[in-house]
Amino acid sequence: MKSYQPSRSPCPIGRAARVLGDRWVILIMREVYLGAERFEDFIEPLGINRSALTSRLKMMQEAGLLMREPPEGKRACYVLTERAKALSPVLKEMAIWGETELFADGEKRKQWP
Repeated sequence: MKSYQPSRSPCPIGRAARVLGDRWVILIMREVYLGAERFEDFIEPLGINRSALTSRLKMMQEAGLLMREPPEGKRACYVLTERAKALSPVLKEMAIWGETELFADGEKRKQWP
């Protein structure tokens, strides 16, 4: 299982990369921004297996990006923390860059909120 180990890098980008460098983390955050809350909400849109999703959700909680409400038990909701919400402008810029630089004309795009 993947777990969060804070970076000790003196570089702010290095520390951010430790948290955000796993592609699933950014994609899970995208899905939460788009309205996903429960475990099952992530499976189909991401095409992620249950084990990988469980691992990433736990790691994101440890990194302070998500809160699980309620913390224990079934049917929990995953909610972005203020730390994760602060990344919204960064993710929006990534979406803009990806849309303008990585798609051909007419190619289907998933919209960012």
